[in-house]
Amino acid sequence: MSLPSVESLIEKLAQALTPYFSSSDSPPILVGIETGGAWIAQQLHQTLNPEAELGRLNISFYRDDFTRNGLHPTVQPSSLPTDIDDKTIILVDDVLHSGRTVRAAMNEIFDYGRPRQIVLAILIDRGAREIPIQADIVAATMELDPGCHIKLEGPDPLKLVIRQLERDGE
Repeated sequence: MSLPSVESLIEKLAQALTPYFSSSDSPPILVGIETGGAWIAQQLHQTLNPEAELGRLNISFYRDDFTRNGLHPTVQPSSLPTDIDDKTIILVDDVLHSGRTVRAAMNEIFDYGRPRQIVLAILIDRGAREIPIQADIVAATMELDPGCHIKLEGPDPLKLVIRQLERDGE
């Protein structure tokens, strides 16, 4: 399967997000979900408005599969602007699949305050939701065979890779 270039997908996201940065109100806050979403948010930040606020979420403590998967040994704290009340947040992630990562990210955002709006921008939507989460802006939609996983690797260079998941006992 031929994968699109990450640069072209980020450019597509940037074009779709431009109207959010051209209003006379204060610019939205870009917030990337660790790790791939944070890499994408950083690039969008430089392209769209380097003066806008930029945040990063590490949702490890908010995942509903925390007890099953445990914590990664290098969990870093989240970093959001101190005041997100009544602001527009553009939440950025690399791959939208089950919806659980985005749900966890929104739970954490609401622990910081009450934004006016959350706009979800996704690099790759691969479908197969487990909970009803839908992206507002999607750079590409991709269907993968069961047992396949798509991941953004980086940060330099950023590239998409597809891997076959290992089955238990093999």
